[in-house]
Amino acid sequence: MSKNLPRDIRAFLIGYQGNETSGASQELGPNDNLEFYQNRLRCRPDGLLVDEALAQWQGDYDELEFNHGYIQWLFPIQEDGMNFLAQRLTPHEISAMKADAQVMHRIIKSYSMMLEFYGMRLQSEETGLLGRALPPQNCSSRYRNLLRAPHNNLRITRILKCLSELGLERLNAGFVLHVLNEQSENGELKSPFIRDSMDRWWANCIRDDYEREWVGRTIGNVRIGQLVFTRQMYEKALEGRRLTGKFSNEVLGTNAYSPV
Repeated sequence: MSKNLPRDIRAFLIGYQGNETSGASQELGPNDNLEFYQNRLRCRPDGLLVDEALAQWQGDYDELEFNHGYIQWLFPIQEDGMNFLAQRLTPHEISAMKADAQVMHRIIKSYSMMLEFYGMRLQSEETGLLGRALPPQNCSSRYRNLLRAPHNNLRITRILKCLSELGLERLNAGFVLHVLNEQSENGELKSPFIRDSMDRWWANCIRDDYEREWVGRTIGNVRIGQLVFTRQMYEKALEGRRLTGKFSNEVLGTNAYSPV
């Protein structure tokens, strides 16, 4: 593992070994995230059950932009956040949440809601394939917001870490490669802040070594001008992984990528 990776990413990649669930929020109990996603516990300070939150916040872009307390509830990780009324995700919660089909369905709904907020939509839960939000003018306005509100970059890092923790890591490459396609082929989402977050954080929120390296090298080839990462490549890469279990270098062309 590279020592140049951010400290939080290095902790994430080794599974927070030695991490303790102590902290200012421990008094709330060890099952807050599980009970919230089971629709039994109200998040704080908003006071909503998860089904209420997802219903009320869907499409409410001002709420999703300016409310800074919800993201720790919707996407818990084994790190503290800005909302000290939320609890770190605990290992026993991870196991329980992954085993609960309703919880996992709600996690996907949360992810889909945030994708819409960012101007995207989930086209395949199986592969993680994304497309632009509809209608097109909605995508354009949401992309502009993402460019001018870089605090969302930190939220995206949390979202991707949470998906990995809860067994949905297959979705992460779909997100990162969608953004890469938009940057490379379409000239969208190319701010220095987004590129830095993507290259140092988002692309490394993948614990599978082969997949993380594949994604990282693909980004690297785009950055040095050796590759234009097209929508066709994006779709073919995700479909190939679905069929074979891993990304293939062939989808990028022999001159664009050196084998892992």
